[in-house]
Amino acid sequence: MSVYETELVVERREIAADGVLALTLRHPRGEPLPAWEPGAHLDVVLAPGLERQYSLCGDPADRSTWRIAVLRESPGRGGSAHVHERLGTGAEVRVRGPRNNFRLEPAPRYRFVAGGIGITPILPMLAAAEAAGAEWTLLYGGRTRGSMAFCGQLSRYGDRVTIAPEDETGLLDLAPVLDDVPEGTLVYCCGPGPLLDAVEARCPSGVLRVERFRPKERETGGDTAFEVELARSGRTLTVEPGVSVLDAVRASGVEVLYSCTEGTCGTCETDVLQGEPDHRDSVLTEEERATGETMLICVSRCRGGRLVLDL
Repeated sequence: MSVYETELVVERREIAADGVLALTLRHPRGEPLPAWEPGAHLDVVLAPGLERQYSLCGDPADRSTWRIAVLRESPGRGGSAHVHERLGTGAEVRVRGPRNNFRLEPAPRYRFVAGGIGITPILPMLAAAEAAGAEWTLLYGGRTRGSMAFCGQLSRYGDRVTIAPEDETGLLDLAPVLDDVPEGTLVYCCGPGPLLDAVEARCPSGVLRVERFRPKERETGGDTAFEVELARSGRTLTVEPGVSVLDAVRASGVEVLYSCTEGTCGTCETDVLQGEPDHRDSVLTEEERATGETMLICVSRCRGGRLVLDL
């Protein structure tokens, strides 16, 4: 499958909140950019070996620019510092995508929960829900009011948005949002791991959609070797303990798209033709895992001795 990849130019830099930088990107020759839907993200190639995923938070109807917002993390792994320090106005940066593992599904009602920079994929969802005439509310938390991006933009929605800085109101009170979810309501949540874990623990089954910036911690002890047949390449590989399917496939000379190698971006999602995956990603829903039709080969393994993949 062909994936859009190109160099874009930083058209504008804005301070969206304390430590949060918003970048507007455009094509250097003014060419229209691919369409995207709320929940989509970009792979941003900052330097060799330094690639990050950032949610699109602008207007999907605007094909002339894309907008992302980046929190400077301290300590971090280098990506956010690179964006804040080196991507000035006029700088070029390579991007790939958009991809969407966090699609806004049609529903008559939504309850949105965002924590910190997790507001970025939620912003275009609010506009889409509004345009569709759906009922919705947003609970938005952060460390301080000054650290919470786009509060001014959210003010136009009135009392449907609850801004709850931790230094003013304490930890987010999830009970009013999640303890009585009417039938037909979908809950969308993005933010730090502890918030997502708390929402998952409280949310009724089947209604929650989440996006994680960091992978969920999963038990990895006791891994065993298994075989992987690559149906299109005609190769059979042995994946040893401590080696990912992705690494084994690439070592065999078969090129596949990948990015985060943590099971959070969805780039390496691969169709499973036979066998049962041992899902260890933070992207697929429980329903998608139950079908066994795809897997994230950067982290997931095999339940049993053999998988056949569409590679």
